[in-house]
Amino acid sequence: MKKSTFLAAALIVCTASAGFSQKINGAGATFPYPIYSKWFSEYSAAHPGVEINYQSIGSGGGIRQVTSGVVDFGASDGPMTDEQLKGSKVKIVHIPTVLGAVVPIYNLPGVSTELKFSPDVLADIYLGKISNWSDARIAKDNPGVKLPSTDIVVVHRSDGSGTTYIFTDYLSKVSNDWKNSVGRNSAVPWPKGIGGKGNENVAAMVRQMPGSIGYVELIYAMQNKIAFGYIKNAAGNWVKGSIDGVTEAAATVKQMPADYRVSITNAPGPNAYPISSFTWLLIPIPPKDAGNGKVIKDFLGWMLDHGQSETSGLYYAPLPKSVSDKVRGTISQLQ
Repeated sequence: MKKSTFLAAALIVCTASAGFSQKINGAGATFPYPIYSKWFSEYSAAHPGVEINYQSIGSGGGIRQVTSGVVDFGASDGPMTDEQLKGSKVKIVHIPTVLGAVVPIYNLPGVSTELKFSPDVLADIYLGKISNWSDARIAKDNPGVKLPSTDIVVVHRSDGSGTTYIFTDYLSKVSNDWKNSVGRNSAVPWPKGIGGKGNENVAAMVRQMPGSIGYVELIYAMQNKIAFGYIKNAAGNWVKGSIDGVTEAAATVKQMPADYRVSITNAPGPNAYPISSFTWLLIPIPPKDAGNGKVIKDFLGWMLDHGQSETSGLYYAPLPKSVSDKVRGTISQLQ
């Protein structure tokens, strides 16, 4: 091969390689991080040259970074508010990806029975009105269980959190005191307790502190082998966080809004788990980088075709078919 021909061929190879390399950055919710981490890793392995870097910094951080153009996509467990959408530099499209359950975790040495929490009891623990595990109202929910006279250590999130949004959205529906004094948001003025950053740290804090109670996405309780309690649902039945319970809660959505911003906490249904939620990827339109935007669009299709079948292995519920079909139509219209 002549030297000039060899150099030309090498240049073509190098150019092609350089053009194929794409780094995509995303940030946000810790709630879906285990499944997102798995998906991004598998997608990158199937698409050499594509690298998706996701920072699980909490939903609040994800919303800030995507609306200010720092990252290619964001992620949140709480839908963006009208005010947040109006203040964004770019249009944001919500894409639901999976569903999950937020569960009350606790560390109570000497108690092996799985505890039950009425909605008002859970709200009043976080309001500080119930401060000891031997309280009569907790005992009423748990007949026959010998509860210790131990102060309750309340643990909550310290960062802007979609998990907090789901939890406080639920508490606002079941407790007027909570609704009127604290309310629903990704960050709220907690009446008491200590804060941890991310689902990971809340789980770690509860695991390390006897007498504590916290709230995390189901997989963090399962993976860390932390006890989590039953909740009395809207039908009056005691239910634990589960894929089936989340799926039943999702089925109560008869008409999904066009922008997918919907709450399914405290859903009706005999087995519906009451602290359930969709979680969303936040896609800027137009994309921050056109090439990366095409890859994100392709990934979203892959997520529907391949990713949904992997959700239950990590304790998430897949999208209902009606929602999946609707999302496919939305993806096709992304730029």
